Amino acid sequence: MKEFLTNIKFVWTYTKGQRLKILCISILNIVGVFLSVVSPIIYAKIIVNITDENIKQLILITIALLINNLINILRHNISQICADVSSRNIFNNIQISFAKKVLELSNDTIDKNGSGVIMSRLTSDTNSLANIFNSLNLNFFNMISKIGIFIAIFIVNKFVFIFILIMTSIISLIEKIRTKKRSEKDKISRERKEKLSGFVGELVRGSKDIKMLNAEENFTKELNKKASSLNEAYYDQTCLNTRYIFFSGCMRDTMDLLLIVLYIYLITKSSLSVASAIVLMNYSNQTSSFIHYIGFLLENIKSFNLSCNRIYEVINSDKFKKENFGTTHLPHINGDFEFKNVHFSYGKEKVLKGINFKVNANETVAFVGKSGAGKTTIFNLLCKMYEPQKGTITIDGKNIKKLDKDTIRGNITIISQNPYIFNMTIRENLKLVKENLTEDEMIEACKLACLHDYIMTLPDKYDTVIGEGGVNLSGGQKQRLAIARAFVQKTEIILFDEATSALDNETQSKIQKAIENMKKDYTILIIAHRLSTIINADRILYVEDGIVKSEGTHKELLKNCESYKKLYKSELKK
Repeated sequence: MKEFLTNIKFVWTYTKGQRLKILCISILNIVGVFLSVVSPIIYAKIIVNITDENIKQLILITIALLINNLINILRHNISQICADVSSRNIFNNIQISFAKKVLELSNDTIDKNGSGVIMSRLTSDTNSLANIFNSLNLNFFNMISKIGIFIAIFIVNKFVFIFILIMTSIISLIEKIRTKKRSEKDKISRERKEKLSGFVGELVRGSKDIKMLNAEENFTKELNKKASSLNEAYYDQTCLNTRYIFFSGCMRDTMDLLLIVLYIYLITKSSLSVASAIVLMNYSNQTSSFIHYIGFLLENIKSFNLSCNRIYEVINSDKFKKENFGTTHLPHINGDFEFKNVHFSYGKEKVLKGINFKVNANETVAFVGKSGAGKTTIFNLLCKMYEPQKGTITIDGKNIKKLDKDTIRGNITIISQNPYIFNMTIRENLKLVKENLTEDEMIEACKLACLHDYIMTLPDKYDTVIGEGGVNLSGGQKQRLAIARAFVQKTEIILFDEATSALDNETQSKIQKAIENMKKDYTILIIAHRLSTIINADRILYVEDGIVKSEGTHKELLKNCESYKKLYKSELKK
C-alpha cells in the first residue's frame, strides 16, 4: 500500500487542470452509491404492492423508480464524459513529460536497451497511469455502494448478513491470490511485448536491407518466435483467469443456493417476512459483484504499480542514465575547441586512445583516415552525444562538462552521412530548427544547399510531404536538405560527417562552393573519404588507430605522411 500511495502521489502531479473534473466524478459517484442502495428497496415495494393489489401506491412507487433510473443514467453519462476528457488530458501530460525524459537519455542507454523498451512504456504504460484515477474512482465508489448494501442487509437480518460476509470473505481471498499470480505473469508478458515491439521497429526500419539480403524468411521466423513467446505469456494469463473465475463462479453459485435455503428456513421459522426476503434477494444479487470490484481494484493497483515503476525507471533510475550537462551558459562562443588526451570506447572496443588536437575559431579542418579510425566518434564527443572515459574536451577554453546543453547543442550543427529527415513537409523540416523562419531565409538556405531549384519542380513546392525518413527524396537530396537545415540554424561550429558522400560531382562542387562561402565566418569540421572535397581545408588531420598521426595542409601531408599519400593515390586510381 505504501508503494501504491507513493505512485499515486507521483501521477497526481500530472493532473493539473483536471482535478475539478476528478472531483466532479467523485461527487457523481457518491450520488450513484445512494441510488444503488435505494433501488432494491423500490423494487421490493413494487413486488409487495403487486401482491397486495395496491394500484395507487404501485403507480407512485413506479414513478419513483423511473426518476431514480433517469437520474442514474444522467449521472453515469456526465461522469463518463468527465472521465474520458480528464484521462485523455492526463495521458497527454504524462506522454509529453515522458517523451522529454526520453530525449534526455544518454545515447549509450538507448543503444543498450533498444527502442522497443521505450516505445512500449511510452504507449501502454503511460495509458495505464492516465486511467488510474477514473478506475479507482469507479471501483472505489462501487465498493462503497456494496458496503452500503451490506449495512442494509445487516439491518434487515443479521443471520443473512453473517452468511454473506463469510462467503464474500472466502471469494475475496481467492481473488487476492489470483491477482498476485496474474501480476507476476503480467510482468513477463510486458517484457516480451517490449522485445517484440523493438524487433518490429527494426524490421520496418530495415525492410529495404532485409529484402536486399533476401532474408525475409529468417526475419519472419524470428518475428514468429517472439510473437509466439508473447502469445504464450498471454495464454498463461488467460488460463490463470479462467481457472480462478471458474472456481469463484462455483463458489458464488453455491452461495446463491445456500442463501435460498437460508431464506426458506428463516421464513418457516417466522424470523423473516416474505417482503424482507425479496429485499434481501435483491441486495444479495448485488453483493456478488462486490467480489468482482475487489478483484478488479486489486488487479488495477498491481498493474498500476508495475506501469508506474516502469515509467519511473526511465525517468529516474541508474538503469536509464540521462545526459549530464553543466550549468555554465555562454551566450556566444568563438568556435575554437581542443581535445586533450581523450579516450573513448564502445563497450570493450577502444576507439580513441589519447587523442590530442586543437581547432581555432573560424578554421576549416578536415579529418581523414580509414573506416573505424574514430573520426565520427570525435564529432559525437564534441556534440556530447557520448562522454569520454578519460581526458578533456574544451570549447573556448571551457570544459564541456561544465557547459549547459544550449551552449553546446545550440552552437554546433552536425550534418551526418545518413541524416534523418522527418515525415513532414520541407517547410516543417526546416522550421524544426528555427520556429520563426521567414520565407526569404528558407529559400536562401535551400539555394546555398543547391536544393531550391529541385523543390520548385515539386507540385506543392516547400509544402511537399517527403515521407518517413525522407523516402521520397534521393540520398543526395536528403543530404542537401540536412545541409539547408544547418544553414537555417546558423551555429558557430558546423560538422560535416561525410555530408557530400551521396552527391554527384556537379552538386558536390556546388556544395563545396557553399562551404567556401562559409569559411572565415564559421568553424567548419569535415570528415571525408573523398579527399578531393577537402584539399582546400586550412588543415587536415590524419587519424589512425585512435590518435592523430599527422596534420598539415594537403600539400604538406603529401610530403610528410605516407599513409595519407597512399590514401590519396588510391582515390586518384578510381
